[in-house]
Amino acid sequence: MARKPTKKPKESKRQRYTPEYKLEAVRLSNGGTKTIAAVADDLGIPSNQLHRWRRQHADHGLAAFPGNGKINSHDEELHRLRRELREITEERDFLKKTTVFFAKTSR
Repeated sequence: MARKPTKKPKESKRQRYTPEYKLEAVRLSNGGTKTIAAVADDLGIPSNQLHRWRRQHADHGLAAFPGNGKINSHDEELHRLRRELREITEERDFLKKTTVFFAKTSR
């Protein structure tokens, strides 16, 4: 009996929306004339996506959708501090190794 050829799953690309589109969707859903599900259906997006955008907008205001490569000041500081910690840890480890090396050679 011959095997049926299996279908390869379609590769779906992740849909990306501009910050302006997200803000407009939130504004439409806050209008109160339609339900969130109806607005999401009109826009062709899942309703849970619109709920997420509304929550992000409520938490962060206009800074909720920074776009690609733009991070807020808290995240920027966190990245800077982690980078600094990594550099200082490397320096410390190097100094430990050199101390052991010179302790062995001085004997």
